[in-house]
Amino acid sequence: MPYLCRVETNILLYMAEITYKRRIADRLLQDYLEMTGGVLVEGPKWCGKTTTCEQVAKSKVMLANPSVLESSIRMAQTNMPYLLAGSVPRLFDEWQSIPELWDAIRYEVDHRQEKGQFILTGSAVPLESDRIHHTGTGRYAHFRMRPMSLWESGESTGEVSLGSLFESADNVIGHNAHTLEDIAFLLCRGGWPDTLNRSPRIALKTAYNYVDALVSSDISRVDETLRNPRRVRLLLRSLARLQGSQAPISTIHQDMLTNDENSLSEKTIISYINALEKVFVVEDMPAWSTNLRSKTAIRTADTRYFVDPSIAAAALGITPNKLLNDLNTFGLIFETMAVRDLRVYADAIDAKVYHYRDKNGLECDAVIECRDGSYGLIEIKLGGRTAIETAQASLNKLTGKINTERAGEPAFRMVLTAVGEYAYSLKDGTMVVPIGCLKD
Repeated sequence: MPYLCRVETNILLYMAEITYKRRIADRLLQDYLEMTGGVLVEGPKWCGKTTTCEQVAKSKVMLANPSVLESSIRMAQTNMPYLLAGSVPRLFDEWQSIPELWDAIRYEVDHRQEKGQFILTGSAVPLESDRIHHTGTGRYAHFRMRPMSLWESGESTGEVSLGSLFESADNVIGHNAHTLEDIAFLLCRGGWPDTLNRSPRIALKTAYNYVDALVSSDISRVDETLRNPRRVRLLLRSLARLQGSQAPISTIHQDMLTNDENSLSEKTIISYINALEKVFVVEDMPAWSTNLRSKTAIRTADTRYFVDPSIAAAALGITPNKLLNDLNTFGLIFETMAVRDLRVYADAIDAKVYHYRDKNGLECDAVIECRDGSYGLIEIKLGGRTAIETAQASLNKLTGKINTERAGEPAFRMVLTAVGEYAYSLKDGTMVVPIGCLKD
């Protein structure tokens, strides 16, 4: 059956069965509510923060509603205790519109001496952070929500658990049904929850609408600085072309100059990227620092990524069919999808995602490191025997450079692919896992 027909069939089944898909964030939110009095949930617009938090909130103040915001601002100025009163957990959606809420809730949490009192969601960093006087340490927990992983959207079998690999990497097995055409669609559609019950044609337009809103208003609203929409779009295109790299600002500047001789200055580019970070559209990956057997210089620059692959595809104006005819770009955007999913799964097991690259060009696309120091090494490839063998050799070479007496042996080595019928282990223990088999 053609993939789009399968999608339409799945949509009908989805709409008939449920209206809310459970998220990994549901578990995180519940845990944090049991730990602290307040929980802050941050992430890009449309990723599902509000809907997830509404599942457990007993009362709510929706500050994204202009009329609610206006009256809430007045109430915050005249009678903050009344604004905070209500059944708990009490949700303040888009709390950054009233920065004074942070300190008021911190004080209220101290006064009540009870857990699970407040939930705050935010799709941007507060503009007037100088109006926040306390860090909230011990009173707030916070975590990042991202667009849905394939496991959350029901498009991964979940036969290979990332968390389980830290306990045992033996007997890895799974079956993947996705073709390259399927992955091309999923990259361009993205992990936006609202797209799951839309027709493929409409779903593919969502990311374009997202980028249009970002360019025309969101990036300027975050700090009330008017920015040129055309140059914001050019910057997004440059970042899309350079995703998965450690490109410095000078390289981004030169890339933009090829399309606009009056491009932004490097200083202005930095300010634009900072604004994109404040609305959680870009999320760079830090470098992994470990013990090596030799004094090889490690590149410490962050790797550049969008929070969802569909943003990159929309910025470049790429459709699924165009991706299939440009495998280099396909590989870049697939890496962004893989990193998105790995970050979601890593959050579930209290781990972090890093990258590795040294002065000799040896690199590892993703290093998953747990709090106890255990780690796994992952190379990301579209698939194919030659690419898998190259990735396998790179993982083994990096393993040989690590001082395992100090850092320990990697818990696993994985080649994470876009396609391939099965998840399996190679003779040396390296795993080959299609993304359509992976979960937290």
